Amino acid sequence: MATTVNVPPKVKPLRSPGTGSPGNGGLRNLIPNDGQLPAVQDYAPVPSKSAIWVLIAAIAMSFAAFTSALVVRQGASTDWHHVTLPPILYWNTLVLLASGVTLEIARRRVAVFMGGPKTVDLNPARWLYVTASLGMVFVIGQYGAWLQLRSEGLYLATNPNSSFFYLLTAIHALHVLGGLVGLTYVLGKLHRVVLRRSTLDSFAYYWHFMGILWVYLLVLLWMKI
Repeated sequence: MATTVNVPPKVKPLRSPGTGSPGNGGLRNLIPNDGQLPAVQDYAPVPSKSAIWVLIAAIAMSFAAFTSALVVRQGASTDWHHVTLPPILYWNTLVLLASGVTLEIARRRVAVFMGGPKTVDLNPARWLYVTASLGMVFVIGQYGAWLQLRSEGLYLATNPNSSFFYLLTAIHALHVLGGLVGLTYVLGKLHRVVLRRSTLDSFAYYWHFMGILWVYLLVLLWMKI
C-alpha cells in the first residue's frame, strides 16, 4: 500500500532591508507598497534656531562697536555740533513697531491655517504682506530722513555726527531689507503649504530684534548726535 507524504509549501526567504535585486542597490525594498517614494524622502529634521541667534549676536556686537566708536569720537572731537533729528524718524519708529504687531497676528493664524482646513479666511499671508509693506514704508521713510538732512546741508562728510547718523541708519536699513528678503522666502513656503513653524519663528526673532535695535539707535542718536 502506497503512502502519501505532504510536501511543505515553499516559503520565500525574507530579504533584509539592505538587499535587493542587482542594479538597484536594495532601494526597491525601501519603497512603500503603493510606490510613493516621496513618502520616505519627505521627512527632514526640524531646522535648528541656533543660526538666527548667532546672526542676532553678530549684529548686536557690530552695533555695540559702532556705539563705542561714536562715544569715543564725540569725546575727542572739537567740531561736534548737535543735529536735530528729522521728525519722520519718530513716525518710522511707529511703522516698524506696527509691523511687529502684524507679524505676531500672522504667527497666530499660521498655526490655525497649517493645522486645519486651508480656507481663504484663515490664510495668514495677508498679514505677512502687511508686515512686508510696513517694512518697505520704514525703509522709504529712512530715505526721506536722509533727504531732509541733505536739504539742510548735512551730508555724509559734513561733520562727524552727520557721518555717524548716515552710517548707523543706513546699516540698519540694509538689515531691514535683508529681513524683507527673508519674509519673501517665508511667503513662498506658506503658499506651497510647506512652511515650518521654526522657520517663521526664526524670522520673527530677527524682525523683532530689528525693531528693538532701531529704538535703541533712535535713543542713541537723540542723545549723542
